[in-house]
Amino acid sequence: MNDFNKKNVSRIVILGAGESGVGAAVLAKKQGFDTFVSDISEIKKSHKDILGKYGILYEEKRHSEEQILNADRIIKSPGISNKISIIEKMKERNIPIISEIEFAGYYTKAKTICITGSNGKTTTATLIYYILKYAGFDVALVGNVGKSLAMQVAEKDCNYYVIELSSFQLDGMYHFKADIAVLLNITSDHLDCYEYEIQNYINSKMRIIQNQTKNDIFIYWSDDLVIAREIQKMKPTVTFYPFSEQKQVGVKAYTENGNIKVETANGMFSMPQKYLVLRGKHNLYNSLAATAVAKLLGVKDEMLEHSFLNFKAIEHRMEKVAHIKGVDYINDSKATNVNSCFYVLQSMRTPIILILGGVDKGNDYSEIEGLVREKCRALIFLGVDNSKLHDFFDGKVNVIYDVDSMKKAIQYAYKIAQEGDTVLLSPCCSSFDLFQNYEDRGKQFKKYVCNL
Repeated sequence: MNDFNKKNVSRIVILGAGESGVGAAVLAKKQGFDTFVSDISEIKKSHKDILGKYGILYEEKRHSEEQILNADRIIKSPGISNKISIIEKMKERNIPIISEIEFAGYYTKAKTICITGSNGKTTTATLIYYILKYAGFDVALVGNVGKSLAMQVAEKDCNYYVIELSSFQLDGMYHFKADIAVLLNITSDHLDCYEYEIQNYINSKMRIIQNQTKNDIFIYWSDDLVIAREIQKMKPTVTFYPFSEQKQVGVKAYTENGNIKVETANGMFSMPQKYLVLRGKHNLYNSLAATAVAKLLGVKDEMLEHSFLNFKAIEHRMEKVAHIKGVDYINDSKATNVNSCFYVLQSMRTPIILILGGVDKGNDYSEIEGLVREKCRALIFLGVDNSKLHDFFDGKVNVIYDVDSMKKAIQYAYKIAQEGDTVLLSPCCSSFDLFQNYEDRGKQFKKYVCNL
């Protein structure tokens, strides 16, 4: 990509001074642009230190129009809403707004493996990175997990990037192209940010294949009806590489007779499914996608098998925290939508005390109703406003508690748990009512469990 140059761009303003924004600022400064950073909140000291090191001007706790609206380009951090007034004024002045990923893509020739989906993208991206790193690739894990792509490009450009992409990052991408695009699934999520129209959210997810050609690869879950419908509508000119649990016509990665199988140009790869340390059907799908990427990039069979045998689950994703008095405590704080919780409940084989709640994003809890009725002995609603949870679940589970802190949630769970139960934090909601983020929520869960 080479259509971003100093003939039409001299001043770049970055909105947001988190990981993404600071990375974009450093890359912009190194490329010789007049660079300014603005954050409506207080900037972390570590990020201020980086900005100071490179002599980048910034402001915090405000957005000054005189400093922002004279930009030739705006790089917006993905967490910033499109509805704030400064964004509206940028649009009125036709100032182009792009994402940090889009900007960084102009300054690297690396091969890009891009992963998105409503659920499973962090696990899949981390697994792909782990496999490629073990196989000796010059690779970095960036995007919605790991470092910002811009910072990595600015400091040490790699030959390969595994990039986890949220819908918000995809919204700000226009010319960026994935060499390998992985789309795991599309289910209802973030509808509060998409005018409560699921098609708007679907359109964002499908942007992962924009700009791809026949020489690029699109790996996707063939059983996802939404993806299948969008493919029929878009008719993209890409090389398709679908995966499924079962062998089907046209599917390239699947399971058969207890083995994971991937069809490649160089023959068939086969590995016992029991090698997968990640359990649950959702992790089987993640593993199939990761295996397809690895084999398409030429990873040797023995290296791939070693990676699966040794890979550890990521923090806050079905993370077993403790076994206390015959009760398992599992931290699945990263389950910020209903579909993610569905797969976890589906994989459980014990009675469950489920902790859920937070900021509702337009959730439809009917997806987990059957599993909750079947498997949950009790529900603990953890949030500032639990009214929507009560509206749906009251009368469907005998025991329901309301709490406004993680400490209370664990106290109640410990009190009612019986030997053989699982206390599961799988909230279905975002965390910003009581916690800084899902990591903070998960860490508090672990803290209070370990204090029992």
